[in-house]
Amino acid sequence: MENAGQSALLHIIVNILFLIIAWWAMQSFHIDKFIRKGKVMQARVLFILLTVALASLASDFFLQYLNYSTNLQFLFS
Repeated sequence: MENAGQSALLHIIVNILFLIIAWWAMQSFHIDKFIRKGKVMQARVLFILLTVALASLASDFFLQYLNYSTNLQFLFS
C-alpha cells in the first residue's frame, strides 16, 4: 500500500511540474493576434485548456518512460 501512495504522490508532483512548464512555455505564444473582439474570456479558457492538454501529454510520456525503464529489470531477472 505504501508503494501505491508513493506512486500517487509522484504522479501528482510530475503533473503539477509539467503544468507549470507548459504554462511557462505557452506564455511565448502570442494568442492576442487570433482573438476576436469581445471573445477574450473564450480565448483565456482555450489557452488554459491547451496548457492542460500539453502538460498532460508531456507528463504521461514522462511517467510511462519512467515506468518502462524501471520495469526493464524484470527482463533480465
